[in-house]
Amino acid sequence: MVRALISVPKTAKKGEVIEIKTLISHVMETGYRPDATGKVAPRDILRRFTCRYNDEEVFSADLWQAVAANPFISFTTVATASGTLSFTWTGDNGFSQTETAAITVT
Repeated sequence: MVRALISVPKTAKKGEVIEIKTLISHVMETGYRPDATGKVAPRDILRRFTCRYNDEEVFSADLWQAVAANPFISFTTVATASGTLSFTWTGDNGFSQTETAAITVT
């Protein structure tokens, strides 16, 4: 089971710049290291992170083997309207995790 932590302000004023922080638990195996038996462990990384604010993409990042396990991503956006922020991580082996957070804009 993958665990994601998300920090989004509960409320903001319209036009305010808000900081969003995310952390997801994931091993991020590069595919270059040998396992305990000496065989190269298969690659298992997160490849993409996307944040949508009321269904509009506001931030995305492509991730590569050099990204640490349990990647922490922090970014800012402008509070435009009350609604939902949707966070999606996709990776190797069909991995996909989506979490949401609500924000009220006054």
